[in-house]
Amino acid sequence: MAVLTGQRTSAIRPLIGLTLCLALMGCVTPRGAGFQSEVLAASEAKGEAAAEFAVYPVTKASLPALTSWPKIGERRYAWVPRRAGSAESYVAVGDMIGLTVWDTEADSLLAEAGARKSEIRNLKVAADGTISLPFVGSLRVSGQTPEAVRAAIEQRYAEAIPSAQVQIDVTQGRANTANLVSGVAAPGSYPVPDRDYTVLSLLADGGGVLPGLNNPQVRLMRGNDVYGTSVSRLFDHPTLDTTLRGGDRIIVEEDDRYFLSLGAAGSEALHRFPKDEVSALDALSIIGGVQDTRADPQGILILREYPSKAVKAGSKGPAQQRVVFTLDLTSADGLFSARSFAIMPGDLVYATESRVTSARSVLGLMGSALGIVNQASAN
Repeated sequence: MAVLTGQRTSAIRPLIGLTLCLALMGCVTPRGAGFQSEVLAASEAKGEAAAEFAVYPVTKASLPALTSWPKIGERRYAWVPRRAGSAESYVAVGDMIGLTVWDTEADSLLAEAGARKSEIRNLKVAADGTISLPFVGSLRVSGQTPEAVRAAIEQRYAEAIPSAQVQIDVTQGRANTANLVSGVAAPGSYPVPDRDYTVLSLLADGGGVLPGLNNPQVRLMRGNDVYGTSVSRLFDHPTLDTTLRGGDRIIVEEDDRYFLSLGAAGSEALHRFPKDEVSALDALSIIGGVQDTRADPQGILILREYPSKAVKAGSKGPAQQRVVFTLDLTSADGLFSARSFAIMPGDLVYATESRVTSARSVLGLMGSALGIVNQASAN
């Protein structure tokens, strides 16, 4: 009787193992990301309901149209190109001019009795660009070099004092200075010494850009206008190193644009733009690639939401505000295309889960269950 019972038990154990395996195959293994088919399921219209978003593969064939679509997620600034000027300094409104007039005449109009010179201080350049000279009246000096101003003053005085010789000194006013507001070692107001004084020269005088700023951006405030570019562009393109004017204000700040990564990516985080242009391939490198044991390299998705005005028929714009771009990292075309496809601020890079990985997990669980059954049979 005991032998019969043991035989029945031995026959039932494989059935138990098979049942366990079937149960495991019916289970959904825990996942940290969706399958590509799951994420893209709502892209298809169902009945009268419109699709919730549009899907576009990023390929060589689609890139010309995709790259022509509007840029989103950031304010676009214009920039002022460099216009080389004279290396000589110049007089501007608000500057203070001091005069020393040498006069050998016995009955000088300026010098006191027995004196050989007369000093005139604090002649401020008025809003109309002129100064008022004792005995000879108004003289326009704004926009001229100090030497030209000296010669003009000496000529004006020579009409009344033939032997007059003039020396001048110029103290620059606020209208002839540029202000470094932030992002440098020594913010402050700096004189504009000549007409060839540039943004990079000012940054150097201010001790340079603070270390640690992410892709530092330059904002030039000139009157009511704001211009912008990055420090790296100024380094790379000397023609963009703008010549400054008196009254210009410079702000240096770090690049605050970002994109996100989720799913089976190498990291799930918010990532700042480390340079002006970030491609999809750059973004994958920044996030640490994808998880080899989980991710589907054919199912890398970039989720983006366009403003309603960007939606257009045909290839001139996205068909929906919500768009998903798909990347296939298993083909050369996909890799090359990813290198040419620009990430926009606010984009989400999503690495989907691989079905093969999930199947391997199930098979692993099946193997573990069968091992348990076999061990029990042996006992």
